[in-house]
Amino acid sequence: MTPRRARVRRRARAAPDRVPRFSVRYLDRRASPARDFYRYATGRWVDANPVPADRSRWSAFDELRERNTHLLREILEERTTGRRRPAGASDRQVGDFYAAAIDRRERNRRGLAPIAGDLRRIDGATSIGELLDVVADLHRDDLAVLFAPWVTPDWKSSSRYALYLHQGGLALPDRDYYFLPAFAGLRGAYRRHLERMLRFVAPTPAAARRGARAVYRIEEALARAGRRSADLRDVRKNYHRVRVTALARRHPRLRWSEYLRRLGARGLREVVVGQPEFFDRLHQLLGSVPIDDWKWYVRWQLLHAAAPHLSARIDREDFDFFHRRLLGQPRPEPDWRRAVTLVDAALGEALGRIYVERYFPPESRQRMLELVDDLRAVFRDRLAQLPWMSAKTRAQALAKFRRFEAYIGHPKRYRSYARVRVDPHDHLGNVRRAGAFDVARNVARIGKTVDREEWQMTPPTVNAHFVPTQNQIKFPAGILQPPFFDPAADDAVNYGGIGVVIGHEITHGFDDQGREFDAEGNLRDWWGPKDAREFTRRAARIVAQYDRFEPLPGMHVNGRLTMGENIADLGGVSVAFEALTRRLGDGRTDVAPVDGFSPAQRFFLSYGQIWRWNVRPDELKRRLTTDPHSPGNYRVNGPLANLPEFWAAFGVPAGAPMRQEPRRRVEIW
Repeated sequence: MTPRRARVRRRARAAPDRVPRFSVRYLDRRASPARDFYRYATGRWVDANPVPADRSRWSAFDELRERNTHLLREILEERTTGRRRPAGASDRQVGDFYAAAIDRRERNRRGLAPIAGDLRRIDGATSIGELLDVVADLHRDDLAVLFAPWVTPDWKSSSRYALYLHQGGLALPDRDYYFLPAFAGLRGAYRRHLERMLRFVAPTPAAARRGARAVYRIEEALARAGRRSADLRDVRKNYHRVRVTALARRHPRLRWSEYLRRLGARGLREVVVGQPEFFDRLHQLLGSVPIDDWKWYVRWQLLHAAAPHLSARIDREDFDFFHRRLLGQPRPEPDWRRAVTLVDAALGEALGRIYVERYFPPESRQRMLELVDDLRAVFRDRLAQLPWMSAKTRAQALAKFRRFEAYIGHPKRYRSYARVRVDPHDHLGNVRRAGAFDVARNVARIGKTVDREEWQMTPPTVNAHFVPTQNQIKFPAGILQPPFFDPAADDAVNYGGIGVVIGHEITHGFDDQGREFDAEGNLRDWWGPKDAREFTRRAARIVAQYDRFEPLPGMHVNGRLTMGENIADLGGVSVAFEALTRRLGDGRTDVAPVDGFSPAQRFFLSYGQIWRWNVRPDELKRRLTTDPHSPGNYRVNGPLANLPEFWAAFGVPAGAPMRQEPRRRVEIW
């Protein structure tokens, strides 16, 4: 055992003892459920749980993630001590990756050395073409510069993988940060941050100032060319299949054939371009902006991507702007927590396999399958009886639903990372090699058959998602714990927690984006014109409802940006409540009150509590600008105000804030 590994072991801490379960102690009984149900269901928790100094948000999700992170830390620290595994074994890989990630002394000693070769290449570039070769090589290491490439199933030929090219190139969270008055002060701070960061690589302070001005001008131009977040949700307008030869003729300066060769996609005939006007503008800028300015931009993008993995001075400057100033977070997360997150991101299925073996019992999977079946039956019956849908469109909807699949816990086959070289003394090298492995694995699949068994989330992830091209919902083991799923809780609590999450993900298959994909997962219009108009009319009501919410003075929820998640929230809670009602009706669950609340009331209280949160104002600003999810309190009050079942459970009278008036009420699924 080396001295450093011994120090790692002594820093270990046990996982938090408290499990973040549903609790009636969180209720604020002074609040009226008819006026603000979120406050009623969560008020005492909100008051007792301010955002920790090393976070920008604290929520039920974060409580569970914190517990999971401690569990993963124990796994990793076991693998940094004691008997050494054979070289290349996954246990040794995750341990060595973690050891390098928390080794501050080595990172400080190396300084800029991990990116010195890249900086020399940028300095030595004599043409835009040579600089773009550097960009392509950075993309090959999964460092996004200028724009974002990725490989995913082709939206219009979902059985095959395709390469997508998407707008990008910005360091601020969204294009609107460069233009909206709400972010004017932040823009000034960003320019100052650019200058301070570029001093690490500039020959003089004056050169750093010139470089900062050049970088900001380029990013502002790229931002102006990009689409707003709400517009990026239109799947049809963001899909343009283009022949590479045509793209090369349109953008000769971008040297697409050479770019694809360096990426590993030599001979590719077609790509999918998300936002053609962005790449048109990028091509123009490559011809009009001096190469010295572009060099500063690529230096900055490299430094920005690498900063969290370099020396303490660089990392601290990166934190001071991108966390302290941008998100309002006073203090960095501890190194061990950041390291756990990095291992999960880089080698997630190797780490996840150990996590599942230790913390995901088979009975949890079986209970989840029962819950999914209950929710599936309700949604299928609703599709069969929906009064506003024509018979022809209904037949297509039911055909799609019959192809629907649910995956629980973890993949059947875990990914091998045997080809990833992990060095316990080379943190940034590990990050880049893991990224390069993932990019190469994906690029090699372009044009090949889609692996329907593959997961896009690691097993410890506290989240769930719907995959429209595969018509699947997936629930990692990480979220199948309290407060979302609790084997010790009554059915009302579980249906109000994970049951709603299941219903939410099912509904995503028929939200404003999901409904565009057919039974095969292809982007195809299978709706009758009258049905499409009726869906659009109902969805517009949801947009109008959420547009009225004003979490911060002068900043409203963006109803268009959050439309899909709001539709899924409304559908999820409604479908899950009906599933619980069926269990109550056929005697499969106890109808007796618990803690003085009926099963219906406990269902809605559980739903309210899974969205409990506190958030810093600057982080809330970011989320209102970029996040397709509404703030937690509106994810509770927004859907419930539309549900007569909720009104009945808590006696909400007509005219109360938690009861939508008939002309504004929404019901879709």
